[in-house]
Amino acid sequence: MGGGDTLIKRSTACALAVLAALACGRTTPVIESGAVPVHGHVFIVVEENANYASVIGSAAMPYLNGLAAQYALATQYYANTHPSIGNYFMMTVGDTVTNNDASTATVPADNVVRRLLAAGKTWKAYAEGLPSVGYVTTGVDNGTYASRHNPVVYLTDVHDNPTQASKVVPFTQFAADLANNTFPAYSFIVPNLCNDAHDCPLATADSWLQTNIDPLIKSASFQNDGLLIILFDESSNDNTLGGGRIAWVAVGPKVKRAYQSQATYQHQSTLRLSLQALGVTAFPSQAASAPAMGEFFAP
Repeated sequence: MGGGDTLIKRSTACALAVLAALACGRTTPVIESGAVPVHGHVFIVVEENANYASVIGSAAMPYLNGLAAQYALATQYYANTHPSIGNYFMMTVGDTVTNNDASTATVPADNVVRRLLAAGKTWKAYAEGLPSVGYVTTGVDNGTYASRHNPVVYLTDVHDNPTQASKVVPFTQFAADLANNTFPAYSFIVPNLCNDAHDCPLATADSWLQTNIDPLIKSASFQNDGLLIILFDESSNDNTLGGGRIAWVAVGPKVKRAYQSQATYQHQSTLRLSLQALGVTAFPSQAASAPAMGEFFAP
């Protein structure tokens, strides 16, 4: 086959990809905006219910703003829906699943845990206020811990599997795993209802991050191969793109310094990135077609 024929076929394939993206409701096709380097550890920390403008540039969150200035910030990142639970599912399932925060239904859909296990990767969910190791009861809000902020407990892969349920642990285990350098490949971190800014001021959440997450960032292990993503689940009063504009910050030794992205992203891109950064190449649901976030990493 001649080189001209090959180029024509490639051009046709690209055009079809664009049309497919538009047909699926995306305004732009998926573009790999640079390679995502493989990391040894990925950490996700989710805060609650704040508009981008209330966080970035705010005196209420000096620690998080310092990280955003030093590392990388997505300036056009949007949640997918209101209220909370659908956003947490988008981060882990690639679909909103439900907008009922009180839902107790388990979720059999493809998900981050299934993909991690298939790739031979380890994981844990560290939840502040969790009553006990392996506590996977759904529909819980005891004023401190809310299951809707800990989406892995709804996944049948976890809820119905005692071995995987044992990976859901109280946040007190986090400091021990840091001290012993025993973190899994993927960590989903759930502050309690005060420390995630749901029930307390943003300043409280910022202080919690500095106390609990700064030691992680400064650890030798993290500085070798860690990636930390700190983001909010949804805005407080904005419906743009479903859940409003929110803050998203990436931290790590392979992250570009003092970088600000102008590209539009949502939670399905975070799901894609959290797997891609661990070398996983297959992604659940909408994460498979979400814009990749390679631009945040140095070449």
